[in-house]
Amino acid sequence: MLEQVTGSPAETEAAGEALGRRLRVGDVVLLQGELGAGKTTFVRGVARGAGSEAPVASPTFQLVRVYPGRLQLAHVDLYRIEKSPELAELGLDELADQGAVLVEWGERLEFGGAAVIEIEHLGGDRRMLRTRRDLRH
Repeated sequence: MLEQVTGSPAETEAAGEALGRRLRVGDVVLLQGELGAGKTTFVRGVARGAGSEAPVASPTFQLVRVYPGRLQLAHVDLYRIEKSPELAELGLDELADQGAVLVEWGERLEFGGAAVIEIEHLGGDRRMLRTRRDLRH
């Protein structure tokens, strides 16, 4: 397990950007953490690292947002999804075939081979990023 403490939203974004530069087509990353932990802030950095200049917002009411870049990035939010049939209808396999996929509230999903990153709020602007399962390359 890899752990990293960030001390500001900019540092959390920078950690995401480093991951975004490593992503490849087919990569799926499950993000775990409580409400307000910084998952969307992290995704903002990942998108930048993947070459996207699109504004990143939480897809809570849209479920999936797709950001173009050197690598297409699909940003999925499962906060409002609880039933497995709804999860199957998201088409994560198809999204992964077209680029990389980041899933907020990833603990609600079983997806073989996915990387798992937990973001814990430590108080103030500090966050603990724990990579429980890394990308396979």
